[in-house]
Amino acid sequence: MAAAVRKLGLRHVVITSVDRDDLADGGAEHIAQTIRAVRHQNPGTTVEVLTPDFLGKRGAADAVFAAAPDVFNHNLETVPHLYPTVRPGARYYASLRLLDDAKRSNPQMFTKSGLMVGLGETLDDIRQVMDDLRAADVDFLTVGQYLQPTPKHHPIDRFWAPEEFAQLERIARAKGFLHVSATPLTRSSFHADEDFAALRQARQRAVADRV
Repeated sequence: MAAAVRKLGLRHVVITSVDRDDLADGGAEHIAQTIRAVRHQNPGTTVEVLTPDFLGKRGAADAVFAAAPDVFNHNLETVPHLYPTVRPGARYYASLRLLDDAKRSNPQMFTKSGLMVGLGETLDDIRQVMDDLRAADVDFLTVGQYLQPTPKHHPIDRFWAPEEFAQLERIARAKGFLHVSATPLTRSSFHADEDFAALRQARQRAVADRV
């Protein structure tokens, strides 16, 4: 992959993986090695990682933090009361702690998380998740419409209207997120390069406003 980054002249790459329950660290070291390889091949390429929860093991993600990606992304996916059916193998507060640990490890690293709507959550549920993410100092929130991949997956509760997504964006920005992408078709890595540029600009404006 790293050689391909150099040959293609990519400005921004997103590194992701499936859950690696077969590895003691959940695949954290492999992700860290991939970050370093990309940087070695092309130091000018910015790197975003979209990670699993590394089996919920405290400290497993330290190798990824040490590799210093420009953006650390871990998706909460849904609201706490839906975890037993939507994310049965995960724990809401473990995922929040992972995002908090990422920011504490390097306050300059952007942190990011994403939600799906249409699973049975309420607006108040989402407001609370936003508050939890901001308490963990998460910079960037994505919100998209859930689409049922197969009949075996969680059913769609409802489709949120475009104006409701616009409302979610307004609420999230008011809560202090540096950047928000909230549309029916938004996905975690949707326009990642453009969003990274917007994140940097938003941080620069925030710093300038404090001066």
